[in-house]
Amino acid sequence: MKIEKHAVFEGVYWVFAEGKKFLATKSTIKNFKIHGEQLFESKGEQFRAWDPYTSKLAAAIVKGLKTFPFKKGTRVLYLGSASGVTPSFISDVIGTEGLIYCVEFAPRVMREFLMKCERRENMLPIMGDARRPDTYEETIEGKSDVLYEDVAQPDQAEILVKNAEKLLKPGGSAFLAIKSQSIDVTKPPRQVFAQVLAKLEEKFNVLQAIELEPFDKDHLFAALTLKK
Repeated sequence: MKIEKHAVFEGVYWVFAEGKKFLATKSTIKNFKIHGEQLFESKGEQFRAWDPYTSKLAAAIVKGLKTFPFKKGTRVLYLGSASGVTPSFISDVIGTEGLIYCVEFAPRVMREFLMKCERRENMLPIMGDARRPDTYEETIEGKSDVLYEDVAQPDQAEILVKNAEKLLKPGGSAFLAIKSQSIDVTKPPRQVFAQVLAKLEEKFNVLQAIELEPFDKDHLFAALTLKK
């Protein structure tokens, strides 16, 4: 087995094992799995396989993402944390110096997510509606360095803008997983993607747009920065 640091992204690794190449992070909590991921041991350290089929951020990295603003101490607002797969890998990268505020609307999912947050103290759960940042604004201390949205709603772009205006630092980074089928099933995915990006360009600089197939069908991953 061989471990290599990602050439550019802090806290991201490649693990070469079993004749395969795995994307991974260095686990901050040993032997604690989020979704049954494979664990690798090397020189007293443990690495977690980051599956691009279960994490859109991992899929974007594998497909050539060039922007990765996460590092030790980064403050993140994550909209649509679900079961916490992607937030947990971000948690590894930002370490105990960083914080990731995780907003989730579904009560059942949140109950499961809370148990994971008990072990990962830099993941802070917020039960709330991402359309209403005013309802959880006071829960968050200061503005975030990064805003990440993975919410299956027709108004995905508007949700990102509302949260960025209130809770993202000027010039801060944002990521949006655009789900065309959640926005308009009558139009071709690329037409939907173009319309969403056009809306976002009013408030954001679009740095990169990556189609996530074969990992996620009809999804586009957009990397952005908030205009100052």
